Amino acid sequence: MTTIREIGSLCVTDRDGYIINHSDWKKINPNFLPVIYDVVNTYSTHLQDDLHSVYIRGSIPKGIGIEGVADLDTIAVTKQNPNKPQLKRLKEVEQELNQKHTCVDGIELSFYGIEDILNTSSFSIISFILKTHGICVFGEDLIPQLPRYKADEALANDHLIHLQGQIKNACDDLQDNSDMEDIKDCCKWIMKIIVRAGLALVITKANSYTRDLYPAYKLFSEYFPEKENDMKKALEYAITPIIDVNLLLSFLNEFGTWMVSEAEKWLKSYNPNRELNMKL
Repeated sequence: MTTIREIGSLCVTDRDGYIINHSDWKKINPNFLPVIYDVVNTYSTHLQDDLHSVYIRGSIPKGIGIEGVADLDTIAVTKQNPNKPQLKRLKEVEQELNQKHTCVDGIELSFYGIEDILNTSSFSIISFILKTHGICVFGEDLIPQLPRYKADEALANDHLIHLQGQIKNACDDLQDNSDMEDIKDCCKWIMKIIVRAGLALVITKANSYTRDLYPAYKLFSEYFPEKENDMKKALEYAITPIIDVNLLLSFLNEFGTWMVSEAEKWLKSYNPNRELNMKL
C-alpha cells in the first residue's frame, strides 16, 4: 500500500490572478547544494561557451524537497540549439550523475535554445515553468524578461492537447517490455501526466494551478468525485511505480481512455482549431 503524503500546494496568485513564483535560493536545503553545483559544472563542461544560463525547478527550490525522494529538475538555456552528439553525451552524463548523488531520487538534464525561451507570442510550458517555478543558478537570469502567467486556457491546453499521444506512447513502450527500470520510468512518467491532466480539466473552473501531484489530485476529485478512486490510483502509481505491465495497460486502457475523452470535450470547447500553443 502506497503512503500518500499530503504535501504540496496550489499556486498563490496576486490580486490580478497572476501566479507568484515562491521558489527562492534561500529556501534550498544546504544538503542539496553539492548536487546543484555538480549539475552546473556538468553543463559548463560539456556546453562550454554555448551555455547561457541554468535553472532549477520543483520542490527543492521551494524548500519542500525531501532528501532521497525529491527530483532535481534542471533546465539549461543555450545560445544555439545543442547538436545531437552534445545531447547524447549529456544524457550519458545524466545517468552518471544519478548514480553519484543519492540525496535526490533523480536528476533531469534538459536543454532549450534562448530564442525558444524568449519567443513569448504564444504559450510555452518551459517559459511558464521558469517564470512561475524556477530560479536561476548560473548565468544571466532570463526570468524577469518572461511574461506573467495565469491559470487559464492556454496553460490547460498544454496538458491536454498531447494527452492522447502520450498515453499511446506509454502503452507502446510498455507492451512486451521486460526491462523493470524502463517499466518503472514509463509508469512514473505517464501517471504524472495523467494527474496533471486531471487538474487541467478543471483549471478554468477552479482558476487554480499546481505542479504538485497531491493537490492536483484533490482538486480534480472535487469536480469529478466519481473518478476520485481512479485518479488516486494514478497518484499512487506516480509515487510508487509498479512493474505489472498488464495492470498498467488495463488502467491506461480504461481510465486513460476516459481521460482522453474528457480532454477531447475540453478541446472542442476551448481550442477547436487544435492549436498546439495557444496565444497569450
